[in-house]
Amino acid sequence: MFKKLLIANRGEIALRIIRACKEMGIQTVAVHSTVDANAMAVRLADESVCIGPAPAKNSYLNIPSIISAATVTGADAIHPGYGFLSENSQFARMVAEHGFKFIGPSPDIIDTMGDKATAKKTVQELGLPVVPGSKGLLHTVEEAMDVAKEIGFPVIIKASSGGGGKGMKVVQDESQLAEAFTTARSEAKANFGDDSVYMEKFLSTPRHIEIQVFGDSHGNAVHLGERDCSIQRRHQKLLEEAPSPVLPRELRNEIGELAAETVRSIGYEGAGTIEFLYEDENFYFMEMNTRIQVEHPVTEMTTGYDLISEQIRVAAGEPLSIEQKNTHFRGHAIEVRINAEDPATFIPCPGTIKQFHAPGGIGVRFDSAIYSGYKIPTYYDSMIGKLIVHGTDREECLRRLKRAINETVIEGISTTLPLFLKIMDDPQFVSGDYNIHWLEKKLADL
Repeated sequence: MFKKLLIANRGEIALRIIRACKEMGIQTVAVHSTVDANAMAVRLADESVCIGPAPAKNSYLNIPSIISAATVTGADAIHPGYGFLSENSQFARMVAEHGFKFIGPSPDIIDTMGDKATAKKTVQELGLPVVPGSKGLLHTVEEAMDVAKEIGFPVIIKASSGGGGKGMKVVQDESQLAEAFTTARSEAKANFGDDSVYMEKFLSTPRHIEIQVFGDSHGNAVHLGERDCSIQRRHQKLLEEAPSPVLPRELRNEIGELAAETVRSIGYEGAGTIEFLYEDENFYFMEMNTRIQVEHPVTEMTTGYDLISEQIRVAAGEPLSIEQKNTHFRGHAIEVRINAEDPATFIPCPGTIKQFHAPGGIGVRFDSAIYSGYKIPTYYDSMIGKLIVHGTDREECLRRLKRAINETVIEGISTTLPLFLKIMDDPQFVSGDYNIHWLEKKLADL
């Protein structure tokens, strides 16, 4: 097992990894930018190293600085968390070349599954269902038009290296295609340094359902059930729950086993998530995230497994401690992402937290690195915490979530917590009758 682990991240995920390491007897190194010098992860880690100025490109995306920090502190391994460099194959290669263990899959797997067009082709050959679309990347408007006419409008153009809704354009008819194609490529180039795009049929009322998977270096692979992530705004997840309110048990087992077999077939090691669109009881592969997810606590609450500790054990060469036959799903769990944003306009609201009180009680978990007096930086993602609740069923879970939100005190800034109270009062949400477009259509009313 590793003796010392460096966390190449910040915020709540850095703190989450530190807590897992402490319970495993592993020393920790927190890296931080100048503006994060007083962050909770920095305070609780065994060691800390400043890796650069506040902008992420000069600190949390600065590969040489992170490698240097691991070298000077004598770390054995580097955990990338999520976001930043977590799915950067160049970073994973440099970590290995400098003698450290990257907590995640191999660089080659990151390349294969990180490129959406290549990933789609790979999983299709392994038997996973995919959305009808282009067989590869599209290079010209003419190519895009041919594919669109073949599969039928509406279609969606996606950045091959994309995520978070960037480089993604819905096209309703032929008249919109040329402009959308050019804009998608331009956004992809600006955000990911890669202007390659592909096309898929646009599904009108799908749910976003993802399967948590795990693999090890001994050929073992398991799935840990699904998470329904359909409450979104501009392709950004705001609320996740497990199990999905609409997925039949037989279908859950079927798609889970297919996902696990995919992981086994490609030799995947560590935690990963295979994401699907689900419509009319049909699954369509969307992408694979080759890292731990923001919403992993939902799965931890319904399975009882510590996914971060399992990541570390697998990276150290140990076989999975999780067996499919011994995996049982209990109750219902929901996570809401708390962003420092105006709940009506979604404009970021950084500032100083004057008073903070976390909710508590049975089945309540609050993952965050904030504290009273903490100043939220303007340089990073606006998510400042996650509230996760568990209940014996969805009805109890919703009651518990409402109670926990009302207990939460975050003064001095605006947050999205009031939005979730309104969502939970909506009869459609309560009944589970929603899809990935539901929230944006409801926002004007809310």
